[in-house]
Amino acid sequence: MAHGHHEHTHEHEHEHEHDELQSCIEACLNCHAACTMAVQHCLSEGGEKADIDLVGVLLDCAEICQTSANFMLRGSPYHPAVCGACAELCRAAEEACRSVSDDEQLTECAEMCASCAEHCDHMASEEGEDEE
Repeated sequence: MAHGHHEHTHEHEHEHEHDELQSCIEACLNCHAACTMAVQHCLSEGGEKADIDLVGVLLDCAEICQTSANFMLRGSPYHPAVCGACAELCRAAEEACRSVSDDEQLTECAEMCASCAEHCDHMASEEGEDEE
C-alpha cells in the first residue's frame, strides 16, 4: 500500500490539469447544446425572441463552443487562443439571453454561457503560467 510518496505529486498535478481540461470540454459541450436549443426555442417563440442579433450571437456561441471543445479534445496547442475567443462569445451570448426577461430557457442558457466563459477564461490564461 505504501508506495513512494514523491512520485505522486507530479502525477497529481497532471491529473488536476486533466480534470480542468475535462471540465472545460464539458462546459463547452453543454453550452453548445444550450445555445443550439435556445436558437430553436427563440425561432419557435418568434417575436422579439427571433431577433437576428439574439439568434446570431447564440449561433456564434454554439459554434465556437463546439470548436473550442474539438481543439481541446485533439490536444491542439492552439486551444488557449480558441478558448479566449470562446469566453468572449459566451459573455456576449449570456448578455443577450439575459436581455430577454421571463424566459426560463434563455435564463438557463445564460447560466451555461457564464459557466463556460469562466472555464474558458481559465484555460486561455493557463498558457505560460506553469511556472508559478
